[in-house]
Amino acid sequence: MDVRTPDKVEKGHIEGAVAYSPAELTEKGAKGKFPSVKSAPIIIYSDSQQDAVAAFKTIRGWGYKNAAILDGSLKTWQTAGITMTTGSAGKKIVYVPKPVPGSIAIKQFKAIAAALPANTLILDVRDEGETKEGAIKGALHIPTQDVPARLSEIPKDKKIVIHCKTGVRASMAYQTLKENGYNAQFLDAKIAFDPSGKLKVTPRG
Repeated sequence: MDVRTPDKVEKGHIEGAVAYSPAELTEKGAKGKFPSVKSAPIIIYSDSQQDAVAAFKTIRGWGYKNAAILDGSLKTWQTAGITMTTGSAGKKIVYVPKPVPGSIAIKQFKAIAAALPANTLILDVRDEGETKEGAIKGALHIPTQDVPARLSEIPKDKKIVIHCKTGVRASMAYQTLKENGYNAQFLDAKIAFDPSGKLKVTPRG
């Protein structure tokens, strides 16, 4: 993210950068143009350390914990001799999280939970108390810590899709199944159930 003034951006900016001047970042609605995923990495640069720090504080204040200032800022980039691009920089911020190895997309998980295909089993590794909040129909419940001792209950002729409440324990169970030759994936996201039992899945972060 280039936080210099528009005239400086026009003369040369890092290819692919989006440009928001310090003034634009303080405008109403600026926050809404940033990714909904707060863990998105945002690298800020300028030719003014003061402006870079101000932008950093604003963006971090919005909850983006992975916002950072480019080490050495723009001067380091130019000294390295890396080509700059002239003209206007983009304004549209697009962030597509890189999937965690072994994870399943939220959209795909929800489709499986709704259809319950015969060749797939959903494995719920939440604790006993958590399942009282709601559960996916047809899912097999085995708490994470019990998975290694209860592998015989998990069929090897089906694809196993694992979930917990936040994705952390599901990833642990995934590693156990993977090491034991299962065709498995896990949901790296948060799961909740409303009072009616309806499933709600939201990204982590």
